[in-house]
Amino acid sequence: MLVLLILVVGIVVGIKLFPAKLKKLNERVQVISISLLIFAMGVSLGSKPDFFKELYSLGFESLILTIVPMVLSIILVFYLTERFMKHEK
Repeated sequence: MLVLLILVVGIVVGIKLFPAKLKKLNERVQVISISLLIFAMGVSLGSKPDFFKELYSLGFESLILTIVPMVLSIILVFYLTERFMKHEK
Protein backbone atom coordinates (compact mmCIF):
# COMPACT_ATOMS: atom_id res chain seq x y z
CA MET A 1 0.00 0.00 0.00
CA LEU A 2 2.85 2.34 0.82
CA VAL A 3 4.38 1.72 -2.60
CA LEU A 4 1.12 2.70 -4.32
CA LEU A 5 0.86 5.84 -2.19
CA ILE A 6 4.42 6.86 -3.10
CA LEU A 7 3.68 6.13 -6.77
CA VAL A 8 0.56 8.33 -6.73
CA VAL A 9 2.42 11.16 -4.97
CA GLY A 10 5.16 10.94 -7.61
CA ILE A 11 2.60 11.10 -10.42
CA VAL A 12 0.90 14.15 -8.90
CA VAL A 13 4.24 15.91 -8.38
CA GLY A 14 5.24 15.09 -11.96
CA ILE A 15 2.00 16.47 -13.37
CA LYS A 16 1.58 19.55 -11.19
CA LEU A 17 4.96 20.67 -9.89
CA PHE A 18 7.84 19.29 -11.94
CA PRO A 19 9.14 21.71 -14.60
CA ALA A 20 9.34 20.39 -18.15
CA LYS A 21 12.86 21.76 -18.63
CA LEU A 22 14.18 19.25 -16.05
CA LYS A 23 12.69 16.24 -17.85
CA LYS A 24 16.02 15.07 -19.31
CA LEU A 25 17.75 15.29 -15.91
CA ASN A 26 14.86 13.38 -14.33
CA GLU A 27 15.22 10.60 -16.94
CA ARG A 28 18.93 10.25 -16.17
CA VAL A 29 18.30 10.15 -12.42
CA GLN A 30 15.71 7.41 -12.98
CA VAL A 31 18.09 5.28 -15.05
CA ILE A 32 20.89 5.65 -12.49
CA SER A 33 18.52 4.87 -9.58
CA ILE A 34 17.09 1.77 -11.25
CA SER A 35 20.58 0.57 -12.16
CA LEU A 36 21.73 0.96 -8.54
CA LEU A 37 18.62 -0.85 -7.31
CA ILE A 38 19.19 -3.79 -9.66
CA PHE A 39 22.87 -3.90 -8.69
CA ALA A 40 21.99 -3.91 -4.97
CA MET A 41 19.49 -6.72 -5.51
CA GLY A 42 22.15 -8.73 -7.37
CA VAL A 43 24.65 -8.23 -4.55
CA SER A 44 22.02 -9.27 -2.01
CA LEU A 45 21.18 -12.45 -3.93
CA GLY A 46 24.82 -13.21 -4.73
CA SER A 47 25.84 -12.99 -1.08
CA LYS A 48 23.59 -15.93 -0.17
CA PRO A 49 25.75 -19.07 -0.06
CA ASP A 50 22.91 -21.42 -1.12
CA PHE A 51 21.42 -19.19 -3.79
CA PHE A 52 21.45 -21.78 -6.60
CA LYS A 53 20.25 -24.53 -4.26
CA GLU A 54 17.32 -22.34 -3.15
CA LEU A 55 16.61 -21.38 -6.74
CA TYR A 56 16.52 -25.03 -7.80
CA SER A 57 14.23 -25.96 -4.91
CA LEU A 58 11.55 -23.51 -6.07
CA GLY A 59 10.85 -25.87 -8.91
CA PHE A 60 8.24 -26.19 -11.60
CA GLU A 61 5.54 -24.20 -9.79
CA SER A 62 7.65 -21.06 -9.82
CA LEU A 63 8.42 -21.54 -13.48
CA ILE A 64 4.70 -21.73 -14.27
CA LEU A 65 3.97 -18.71 -12.03
CA THR A 66 6.54 -16.78 -14.05
CA ILE A 67 5.79 -17.90 -17.60
CA VAL A 68 1.97 -17.79 -17.53
CA PRO A 69 1.66 -14.11 -16.48
CA MET A 70 4.44 -13.16 -18.88
CA VAL A 71 2.73 -14.84 -21.85
CA LEU A 72 -0.67 -13.41 -20.91
CA SER A 73 0.86 -9.92 -20.59
CA ILE A 74 2.41 -10.20 -24.05
CA ILE A 75 -0.92 -11.33 -25.53
CA LEU A 76 -2.80 -8.51 -23.79
CA VAL A 77 -0.33 -5.85 -24.95
CA PHE A 78 -0.45 -7.19 -28.52
CA TYR A 79 -4.27 -7.16 -28.50
CA LEU A 80 -4.51 -3.65 -27.02
CA THR A 81 -1.89 -2.33 -29.43
CA GLU A 82 -3.72 -3.76 -32.43
CA ARG A 83 -7.06 -2.49 -31.19
CA PHE A 84 -6.21 1.06 -30.06
CA MET A 85 -3.06 2.14 -31.90
CA LYS A 86 -3.62 3.57 -35.37
CA HIS A 87 -1.55 1.99 -38.12
CA GLU A 88 -0.22 4.09 -40.96
CA LYS A 89 -0.23 2.32 -44.32
